[in-house]
Amino acid sequence: MKTKIVGIQKGVMDKAALSPAYQGLLLMAVVLCALSVVTSQHKVRKLFIELQKEKEQAQQMEVEWGQLQLEQSTWAAPARVEQVAVQKLQMQLPKNGQVQFIRIKPPSPQPSPAEGEGGDRPLPFGAED
Repeated sequence: MKTKIVGIQKGVMDKAALSPAYQGLLLMAVVLCALSVVTSQHKVRKLFIELQKEKEQAQQMEVEWGQLQLEQSTWAAPARVEQVAVQKLQMQLPKNGQVQFIRIKPPSPQPSPAEGEGGDRPLPFGAED
């Protein structure tokens, strides 16, 4: 009497029984695959935890950077600089008579060496020969 089990005849399964060596090999392959899955999952979890720690540290560093920028703007405020200059360095603003303005005349155009002037004179700063 042959009965069908999930589309396979029972008689066919009896004839195609696997040898014990082959069954042992398949069992070892399944165990190795299971161990590799467990190992990879463990590595993934460790890396995820490390990623979370790094993100948290980056967040803390951003907060600290904002605090440092605020502190820098406080220390560099013009009123603070003036206060330190007056109190610690005994500096004071100059009086009206102590301020002098110096005007620098723009250089007058000089004739080029091609217009008859000698070529032995020094070149202006930044000019190339």
